Amino acid sequence: MSSAQRFTALDVFRGLTVCFMIIVNTSGNGATTFAPLQHAAWHGFTPTDLVFPSFLFAVGNAMSFVMLKWAGKPQSEVLGKILKRTLLIFLLGYLMYWFPFFKLDKAHHMVSFPIRDTRILGVLQRIALCYGIASLMFYYLKPKTVVYISAGLLLLYWGILSWFGEPGNELSMTGNAGILIDKFLMGESHMYHGEGIAFDPEGWLSTLPAIGNVVGGFMVGRFVQKQGNSWEGLAKLLLAGAALVFLAYSWNWVFPINKKLWTSSFVLYTVGLDCVILSAVIYLVQFRQQTSWTHFFEVFGKNPLFIYLLSEVGITILYFIPAGKVPVTTWLYQHVFRLAGDYTGALLYAVSWMLFCWLVGYWMDKKKIYVRV
Repeated sequence: MSSAQRFTALDVFRGLTVCFMIIVNTSGNGATTFAPLQHAAWHGFTPTDLVFPSFLFAVGNAMSFVMLKWAGKPQSEVLGKILKRTLLIFLLGYLMYWFPFFKLDKAHHMVSFPIRDTRILGVLQRIALCYGIASLMFYYLKPKTVVYISAGLLLLYWGILSWFGEPGNELSMTGNAGILIDKFLMGESHMYHGEGIAFDPEGWLSTLPAIGNVVGGFMVGRFVQKQGNSWEGLAKLLLAGAALVFLAYSWNWVFPINKKLWTSSFVLYTVGLDCVILSAVIYLVQFRQQTSWTHFFEVFGKNPLFIYLLSEVGITILYFIPAGKVPVTTWLYQHVFRLAGDYTGALLYAVSWMLFCWLVGYWMDKKKIYVRV
């Protein structure tokens, strides 16, 4: 398999993830969003729950290629790159949640948004932490050792949640060990409140098992480089995915699959599904040479971080633009997209915003503008 073909499959997989991430994050109306485009309320799984772990998987996959470029470079240079990228992505995530540095009250009046009320953790912050930790492990340790450590973290996380949560409510939203640690370390004002209470689905403790998604992506990327051009390699990747899904369902009986807790069974399940999806992409792109459809997703995959930030910051800006007594985002849904129906309109709104972001990415690709951190 040539380098170009490998990166095409990787860009397509990453692009699929970013495309779906924008759609699920920007529904025209949360109350009328199709069920598969919503996260599971607690235990359980929906297609939306696969998006974020797939992004982490893609980070690990890309890391397996980048790691080859680090060979022979001074240790100080490599560590500098890892630290810089980790800090930049974390800072971008922090500023994205704080943006535009003021907020609206219930009467839609602008009020101050002091730093004491800002959310510290989030999606990009988790990506940064998992990338930084996984990069250091793979730089200093053998891959097999990193896999053992990751498996140990999954078991450790299971033990911590089982032993140190609120007795009888160890796996509940309010009684799990993660929320107790986050309240102690950050305080409620710096946590996510989208669940109606101070609970952070990207908390400090649940970052430990999430490292496993990056490690899984790295190991798959490394495997694809060696055996991805053979039918035997493709079969092994599919079998590995199926085996992980089986293990996840088996573990689910005692440690339920749960995205918001990022349980260890959730890690195995999502890595398994990503193995299957990536193998399907490789099959179509490499073995069948069916690439007429890939460019659409490659546009997202070549500028994933920038397009994701554009989708989040852009929709925030639209929310602060008034259209009568409501934000322009609400007005567009109610007066334009809702004509197609409550649920279909909410989906069309999200798809339209995704296509707008794609057009920006398409222009950047034409101009050979690729934003890297």
